[in-house]
Amino acid sequence: MRIPITVAGETNVGMKRNHNEDTFSILEEENLFVVCDGMGGHASGEVASQMAVENLRNFFKQTREDPEMTWPYKMDRSRRYEENRLITGIKLANLRIHESSKREPKYHGMGTTIVTVYVVDEGMYLAHVGDSRIYRVREKKIRQISEDHSLLNDYIKMKKLSPEEIEHFPHKNVIVRALGMKESVKVDIFFEVPRPGDVYLLCSDGLSGEVTDARMGEIVNVHGTDLQGACRELIVEANHNGGHDNVTVVLVRVL
Repeated sequence: MRIPITVAGETNVGMKRNHNEDTFSILEEENLFVVCDGMGGHASGEVASQMAVENLRNFFKQTREDPEMTWPYKMDRSRRYEENRLITGIKLANLRIHESSKREPKYHGMGTTIVTVYVVDEGMYLAHVGDSRIYRVREKKIRQISEDHSLLNDYIKMKKLSPEEIEHFPHKNVIVRALGMKESVKVDIFFEVPRPGDVYLLCSDGLSGEVTDARMGEIVNVHGTDLQGACRELIVEANHNGGHDNVTVVLVRVL
């Protein structure tokens, strides 16, 4: 039996940008929830993030309507069907974005991050590529459960940077893995068995770059079951702190 959930999401252009390159999607019929943060000049980041969501949505719709359809990638027999389905959908989105960026000069170099929660029987799959994040709020405590695919995070792991060095790191925005960068992509994915009351927070770095983890957890906890209110306040807080980037958040609460 599928885990009962409620979901809300919101996106905002922020205070400094003139267009929004983030895209989010709440696919209730698939129990699939997605946040993408696009990158690339001339609004091509917006194209990439929308392509990621559309390709993932279409693949899920096609596989639901025709379970016998041929997949574009070979199934990994060591993984469950649902896990293969999510990985394949993301890999297909990556390929489509990469092909477009090669084919059309105006889209050259475009890409996007992606974070997803896919609720299945007995649990949920969480998958991500890039530096958008997934957090879990459990028993009032917030914890980041995705790992940033960024140059900064690579340095932190290799060199054990001090908090001051992290603060002044010159290449904070450099992503080492994203959809569209290469023809193939490695997708980080793991399975969680959530507890009633858990809230999963998916966000672009427009939120995590402006609001501390602790403050995010505080806002989610204060709003309780009012997920839309929590989304709104998280965005207001990010914009109050500078709003240097587009801000997107999706909240998934386990009942």
